[in-house]
Amino acid sequence: MTGFARMRRSDHSMLPPTPAATIAFKSPNACNICHIDKDAAWADAWVRTWRDRDYQAPVLHRASLVDAARNRDWTRLPEMLQYISTPDRDEVYATSLIRLLGACADVRKWPVILKAMDNPSPLLRSTAAASLGALPSQQTGEALVKACGDDSRLVRVRAAGSLAGYPTGSLKDEDRKQVKQATDEYLASLLSRPDHWASHHNLGNYYLASGAFEPALAAYVTAAKLDPQNVMPLVNASIVHARMGSGDLAEAALNKALRIDPDNAPVNFNMGLLRAQQGQPDAAEKHLRTALKSDPQMHQAAYNLGVLLVEDRTAEAMELILKAFELHPNPRYAYTLAFYMRKNNDPERAAGMLKLTVQQWPHYVDAYMMLGDIYEKQGQIEEAKGTYQQALDSGQLSKRDRYRFETKLQTLEPAGKKVDSSE
Repeated sequence: MTGFARMRRSDHSMLPPTPAATIAFKSPNACNICHIDKDAAWADAWVRTWRDRDYQAPVLHRASLVDAARNRDWTRLPEMLQYISTPDRDEVYATSLIRLLGACADVRKWPVILKAMDNPSPLLRSTAAASLGALPSQQTGEALVKACGDDSRLVRVRAAGSLAGYPTGSLKDEDRKQVKQATDEYLASLLSRPDHWASHHNLGNYYLASGAFEPALAAYVTAAKLDPQNVMPLVNASIVHARMGSGDLAEAALNKALRIDPDNAPVNFNMGLLRAQQGQPDAAEKHLRTALKSDPQMHQAAYNLGVLLVEDRTAEAMELILKAFELHPNPRYAYTLAFYMRKNNDPERAAGMLKLTVQQWPHYVDAYMMLGDIYEKQGQIEEAKGTYQQALDSGQLSKRDRYRFETKLQTLEPAGKKVDSSE
């Protein structure tokens, strides 16, 4: 029996004791629960004496991947993805890794998560389905629609949750019916505990994602009544009010949340955004700094604080935007960094950041355009042409964007030479 989150729980997994995990990760082990006068090193020495095979090694490897993901150490992302894809993986560990990858912005995770939708384990399929809500695309939509007909109810409801707000008008009648049935199951599952705040909070999240603001607000109000000391329903209610154009009601909800938990990171973050929209930069800065202090991993707070300060305190602002990018690498943060690097007379660093952006996120059209423009301004015409052609070759452009880059190339070509970039 071990203690966790104020609960006493019995472990019926019957795994061999792993005191090496206690040494590495401070987790409890069966040996020292009884031998309280000894330490984990003593227990580790004994189990290694009893067994020639190092049975603890696989446990330590799996645990190290989970620990790295918890600490957002994405240098080990390839190992994590390989473990998830390995046929003999432990489904609980693999599920934990997929959930933790929600904090990872690296696009290399998505093919692995999409592939997990066909995994024999319903637990893995359901977790992958829940994760794919963050990747709106045709391929994702097709996978989730298919999952709405899965044999496992858990998979069906997770897929339906991720399809909140997904346009079903273009679906075949059979698929539309399948999605509706799964959605009905999902909504019923949310209210399986109608006296618990989280049931109504999650229902509100579904309606919010679907753009149904009135039902979302009603659900958040119910959640707040059931747990008056929980600030999250108030935060999300403020978001609904803001999207409905009721800034005063959004402010009232956040002020109520601040009285309950003055240092709460999401509360201060949302109040910071609201104050910025209201033209109160000093108040916005105060709340964003509080949010970042309460949660140093909140990249959104670092980014928005940097953008808020960039005109008056450029050096600090750039550090904050860079911190946001390091915490959560994504093309928007990278592009913003490049924009301000260029604006502050550092086109070389800006070009370096833009090269990284188009390499990692080839769909981010604006990065190609700014990089090509930097080359043009520096008289590096061939480099500019190469950048515009790279965009055309990426296969990521809309018709409108293709026309933009074709026009740019045409203006750089000698008179009489026509650009042909047909696919």
